[in-house]
Amino acid sequence: MSMEHSEFSLTVLGVRGSVPVSGPEYDEYGGSTSCYLVRAGRYSVLLDAGSGLVNAPVSLPEPPAILLSHWHLDHLIGLGMYERLSMVGTTTDLYVPALNEGYGPETLDVVFGPPYWPLELSDYAGDVHVHEMSQTLDVGPMHISTMSGNHPGGCLAFRITCGDKSIAYVTDYEYEPISFQRLVSLCDGADVLLYDAQYDGESCQSHQGFGHSTPLRGIELMEATGASQLLLIHHDPKSTDEILRCRERELGRDGVRFAREGEVVNL
Repeated sequence: MSMEHSEFSLTVLGVRGSVPVSGPEYDEYGGSTSCYLVRAGRYSVLLDAGSGLVNAPVSLPEPPAILLSHWHLDHLIGLGMYERLSMVGTTTDLYVPALNEGYGPETLDVVFGPPYWPLELSDYAGDVHVHEMSQTLDVGPMHISTMSGNHPGGCLAFRITCGDKSIAYVTDYEYEPISFQRLVSLCDGADVLLYDAQYDGESCQSHQGFGHSTPLRGIELMEATGASQLLLIHHDPKSTDEILRCRERELGRDGVRFAREGEVVNL
């Protein structure tokens, strides 16, 4: 196995949904919004660009690929503050979803530019190359496949495969039978499954149509796919450490936990 394949890892940089939160009640699980670093040797993929992106490494041997799952602000709020974009002589590849007609790379100019932001991405000292995400993508030894899930405005789910190991990322997804079966196919046999569990069962009932899911649906997907580990993600900003610890104890399942900001999973 090559060096790139043997050094395959996942780092949780931001795991919160909707808005960042701070305070001692969020110390254990973290308060930054969605961002996950996947590395294979010299190559790096960043899943989403929430406020957790400010914690991402900036000096990387190869240009990182940032993959946006969708356009909601909690998933791209960290992009303008990612220090690598301001480093002369660097390149960063940004892949944006083609989920709806009329929303493509130029959509970033609406968010990053006056009056909402002082700079456009082209104004940064580093080179930011913006691409429209296709159904599949290769970054070094990593192969990425996608599917569109059930979320207002759409949202991409990703599977990243490196050699015989794989990570599946399913954020901002609300259970729906047909798309769930497609998720089973996308995530089949994954070593690590990241799954949206913003709500518990009771709160999910009162938030139908919001585009989020529950730990029990995550376990259902884990069992259907044979995934080895399930990391529950996109924590509700109202879910404190105490609440998440309690839910984790109630689940009582080996290989199942709520993701914690800063944790590293080596595959």
